[in-house]
Amino acid sequence: MLDQLAYIRSAQTGRASSWEETGRNSDAWWIEPGESAVLADIKGPGRITHLWLTQSNHYRECLLKITYDDADHPSVVCPLGDFFGLGHGIVNSYQSLLFSASTRSNNVFNTGCALNAYAQMPFRQRAVVELVNESSERHRQYFYVDYETGDVPSEAGYFHAEFRRENPFGGWGHEIRVNSPEANIVNKEQTAWDNNYVILETQGRGHYIGCNISVTNFQGTWWGEGDDMIWVDGYKWPPELHGTGSEDYLNQAWGMQDNAFLRNGSSIHENNTNGYQTSYVHHLENPVHFQREIKATIEHGHGNHLCNEMSSVAYWYAAEPTRVAEPPAVAQRMPVLRDDQGQWLYDSENQITSRKIRPNAEMEQMKTQWAAKESS
Repeated sequence: MLDQLAYIRSAQTGRASSWEETGRNSDAWWIEPGESAVLADIKGPGRITHLWLTQSNHYRECLLKITYDDADHPSVVCPLGDFFGLGHGIVNSYQSLLFSASTRSNNVFNTGCALNAYAQMPFRQRAVVELVNESSERHRQYFYVDYETGDVPSEAGYFHAEFRRENPFGGWGHEIRVNSPEANIVNKEQTAWDNNYVILETQGRGHYIGCNISVTNFQGTWWGEGDDMIWVDGYKWPPELHGTGSEDYLNQAWGMQDNAFLRNGSSIHENNTNGYQTSYVHHLENPVHFQREIKATIEHGHGNHLCNEMSSVAYWYAAEPTRVAEPPAVAQRMPVLRDDQGQWLYDSENQITSRKIRPNAEMEQMKTQWAAKESS
C-alpha cells in the first residue's frame, strides 16, 4: 500500500454521501422499516476505496449489500456491525488495517459509533452499495462511499463478505469443560470435515483473506482450543492448512488478550462485556489461494464439544462476482441477552442450529466419564 502512494495514476476520485443537498445541516438519511436504500451506484471501471458509516443503533437489524457488474446476486451481504468487525450489536473502539470503529461509549449495545472499511473493492462495470433496514423502526444513517474510477488490472478480484451463525452450535458435550481430559477426543478426517464450524465454503477461483468470529460464551469458561482446518480445492486429509487452536489461528496465544492490532486481535473482549467476544484475523500477506473451491472451518472447543452461540464474517476476493450465503432472518440473528440476574435469555423460537453432532462411541464414553466425575 505505502509503496503506491507516490504513484500518479490516471484515476478520478468520487464520493457518494448523505450530505444535506439543501445546504442545511441534516446530513443523514432516514430509511424506513423494510426499505432498501441505495447509498451509491457507481459506473465503472473503478474501485471502492473507503466506507464510513455512523448510526446510533440497528447493528444487527440492518444489512449492508454490495453488488458488482449487474450480477443477479450481491457479493457482500452482512449485518452492519459484523461487517465492520463488531458482533452482537455491541460497539467498541478498535483499529485494524482493513476496519476500524470509534465510539464514546465502549462495550455497550446500540449507541453511536463510526465504522470504517478500507478493503479495496474493484469492479469493471458497476458497483451498487445498499443498506437494508430490517428493523421495525426508522433508521437514521450517515455515510460516505469513497471511490475512484479508472482502469482496473485484469488480475484484480471482487471483494466478498458473508455472515454465518449457529445459535447454539450443535456440540456434543457442552457440559464438559474445555481442556479437560474428557474433551480431548479424536477429531480428524471426515468427522472434522462434517462437524467443524464453517467460516467459509465457496466455489470458484480466488483467495481468502480472513474473518471475524463472534462468540456468546454460554458455558462461561474458555471457549477456544478449536483447531482451524482449511481445505483447498476439495477434501483430503490432512487439509492444506491445519492449525493448533482458536487463539493460535487468531494469531494470539494462551487465550485471547484484550487488544486489537493491525492484522489480528479482539474488537470486543468478553472480560469487558460479560461474555461477548469478537476476534479477527486478516491474512493480508498470506492469503489462502484456491482454484476451484475452499472450505475454511474451525472446531468449537476441541472436537466441537461446545454449544455456545457462534457467528462469523468471512472476507475473500473472487475472480467473478459470486453468490454469498443468505444471512438468517432478522429475529434469528439478534444477540442473546441476559436478564437482570445475569442469566441467559434463550429464545427457542429463534434459535438456529444447522447440524447437531451425533456423538460417536468415544464421545459417549467421555460424556459418561465426565458425568461420573462430576457426581463423585
